Amino acid sequence: MGMTMTQKILAAHAGLDSVKAGQLIEANLDLVLGNDITTPVAVKEFQKVGIDKVFDKSKVAIVPDHFTPNKDIKAAEQCKFIREFAYDKEIENYFEVGEMGIEHALIPEKGLVVAGDVVIGADSHTCTYGALGAFSTGIGSTDMAAGMATGKAWFKVPSALKFVLKGKMSKWVSGKDVILHIIGMIGVDGALYKSMEFTGDGIANLTMDDRFTIANMAIEAGAKNGIFPVDEKTIAYMKEHSTKEYKVYEADEDAEYEKVYEIDLSKIRPTVAFPHLPENTCTIDEVGDIKIDQVVIGSCTNGRMEDLRVAAKILKGKKVAKGVRCIVFPGTQKIYLQALEEGLVADIVKAGAVFSTPTCGPCLGGHMGILAKGERAVSTTNRNFVGRMGHPESEVYLASPAVAAASALTGKITNPEDIQ
Repeated sequence: MGMTMTQKILAAHAGLDSVKAGQLIEANLDLVLGNDITTPVAVKEFQKVGIDKVFDKSKVAIVPDHFTPNKDIKAAEQCKFIREFAYDKEIENYFEVGEMGIEHALIPEKGLVVAGDVVIGADSHTCTYGALGAFSTGIGSTDMAAGMATGKAWFKVPSALKFVLKGKMSKWVSGKDVILHIIGMIGVDGALYKSMEFTGDGIANLTMDDRFTIANMAIEAGAKNGIFPVDEKTIAYMKEHSTKEYKVYEADEDAEYEKVYEIDLSKIRPTVAFPHLPENTCTIDEVGDIKIDQVVIGSCTNGRMEDLRVAAKILKGKKVAKGVRCIVFPGTQKIYLQALEEGLVADIVKAGAVFSTPTCGPCLGGHMGILAKGERAVSTTNRNFVGRMGHPESEVYLASPAVAAASALTGKITNPEDIQ
């Protein structure tokens, strides 16, 4: 029996000719990642080991992004703790305020991940890098500590689901709508500890930003990872952003998949996930009249250039509805600067929205956009659990940047097609 893309990458990093689903392996790591929430715990565990250096100064990355710029004394102390660790261990990829970004937008942009890599990160949305044809997955802080110390991690090789994408998305439909559609179809546990492997002619019609968004939310279906094949767009992205050598792995024709799904991209409509799970989806045509208090556009899911361009296109020359707060977060400093140069920031601010420095901010109920009791938000983030963005009696509706921007203008969840 052949192997999937994920299985081939894991086999190569474990020094094995082949692996099969359910097998326990120990794999060499190309990158170990942490942020300001998870790294302090990992550092404390690392210190217990009693060694004085990380396994490779160039293969550890620490990005303070969740409560950064620091929101309070505790956040400041957390960042100081990991800053001192990074400097002491001479970690090359520590990104301070002014150069940092939201980690899952920053790491690919910096060229720290390429096709064929194995990456672990102490953040569940580390699966984002599957867009580049890498195996990347979220782990706990203890595993991060072990990874920093040894450059290795153990895995149970996941079985796989195959998603055959066909056709081309219509206007105002993006990768966010595709992954919400899929999660609505299979459920938040539909891919539990499985690899979501995307294939099909339709992939050629997805931009890299679309793919990053789709891979980012694989975890919302319970997946161990999501992964895309490497094509011309992937290679062009890696050539632009990285000097690392990449390796392309392709699934065998006789690779085993637990289930195969065929998805016609042309039939997907703008999709919204209702509280309090990403699987509670409906199309924009089925939403009804839902008034909102806040719109958030950004995060590791939708804070890239295409996301900002779509939002600015809808907002330009118009005004955010009275009583609605619209907050926009670019993914990185580079994205921020490009948005400035393209005039997007001016269009967004003139419309009555706030444009922030890169940060995870309100996505996890951190800061800069917390919801009060009874408030509703449309958000381009990845989770809408109870209390995710603030008060446990607030509500979060997940949507694309197009739907979010359109909703900001009307004060209710709105189809971007209806904005003139």
